[in-house]
Amino acid sequence: MLQVLNPATEELVATVPAATPADVDAAVARAAAAQRGWAAAAPADRARLLRRFAAVVDEHVEELAHQEVAEAGHTIGNARWEAGNVRDLLDFAAGGVERLNGRQIPVAGGLDVTILEPLGVVGVIAPWNFPMPIAAWATAPALAAGNAVILKPAETTPLTALRLAELALEAGLPEGLFQVLPGTGPVAGNALVEHPGIAKIVFTGSTRVGKSIMAKCAGQVKRLTLELGGKSPNIVFADADIEAAAAAAPMAFLDNSGQDCCARTRILVQRSAYDRFLELLTPAIEEIVVGDPLDERTQMGPLISRAQLDRVRSYVTEDLQGIRGKAPEGPGFWFPPTVLTDVPEDAPCAVEEIFGPVAVVLPFDDEADAIRLANATEYGLSGSIWTRDVGRALRASRAVKAGNLSVNSHSSVRYWTPFGGYRQSGLGRELGPDALTAFTETKNVFISTEA
Repeated sequence: MLQVLNPATEELVATVPAATPADVDAAVARAAAAQRGWAAAAPADRARLLRRFAAVVDEHVEELAHQEVAEAGHTIGNARWEAGNVRDLLDFAAGGVERLNGRQIPVAGGLDVTILEPLGVVGVIAPWNFPMPIAAWATAPALAAGNAVILKPAETTPLTALRLAELALEAGLPEGLFQVLPGTGPVAGNALVEHPGIAKIVFTGSTRVGKSIMAKCAGQVKRLTLELGGKSPNIVFADADIEAAAAAAPMAFLDNSGQDCCARTRILVQRSAYDRFLELLTPAIEEIVVGDPLDERTQMGPLISRAQLDRVRSYVTEDLQGIRGKAPEGPGFWFPPTVLTDVPEDAPCAVEEIFGPVAVVLPFDDEADAIRLANATEYGLSGSIWTRDVGRALRASRAVKAGNLSVNSHSSVRYWTPFGGYRQSGLGRELGPDALTAFTETKNVFISTEA
């Protein structure tokens, strides 16, 4: 049994049976049977059912949001957005069903066309930091492209995923087409990865686990998408609007308590603006409201678990200088908003993914120095560039090794634009206009017209 704890109170929310390899076998058989009928259905019918699924999710946004607060500790505002994002992803994917077009390629002696066909059964292994939206990133386009989906949620956050599977049936999706199998990574997750009936794995999580999954998929030449870790830079040039950059910096790494691969945890500030930036940042950090996730005023909730709290604490030793906010005491996995200063640029807290409400501020001298620091990690997922100079913004955007960059903004994820990382931040792209094609095979057909 999996125990689901409320991160804000440490109280038991629910217990959920953990799937076994036999459960995975049975789920794959059901999914394969359902997928054949789903792929054969008229595109308009698949699109209609996905839109109905979106509508049913919309009717249950508040319920899903409160469930997310209970199992993940997210603030209620964030949780409502996450549930709404599932709805929007389903609607967006449904719009692509009837536009999943092949091509006609000019050739001599006949007609050549390409056909995009579904892969079959897709396995999705979702993380605990954004349980609903990240699960939907893969599930919605995979279903739209004609596949079946088996979703394994994280051990700590299975409840919203199980409820979404119930809502899918309520919306009229065929039995077995979208299944949720809670379980542990070494058992249920491993069985899903190694199962020959799974055509593709989509995994979001740590780089260490992603590498292991990639190695296991290689034996079957199994399709794979990985969204892994990050240590994203927030580059502030001296010519930027320093007030705006400082005001935006806290929630760029404190949203979801810093449990975000895109969190801008490496704040790089040009030396001539460094003191002014810290002067503005200090009160902004100290005023962040950390507390009850159900309170509409709360800006930051708890960490997901005791283990994650211990991990974050290990990076913030007593000898480190910086800015610290406030956090509740007593039950719950609380850690205050923290900005570390005067740390070496190669210190563990400056280059390793902490996955908590901790950032470092590092000074740089010029544009070349900023790019050097920005690229001084193994990751390359996201980042921000603050400057009034358009030329500099474009140069820096080309030079920073990351898959998702924002200028004078911290926006990273939009379901209508592609998302993914460079280097050890992942493999492949999710979301955007090509999301459905990532769940298809391209078949080429030549028809001779010669007599």
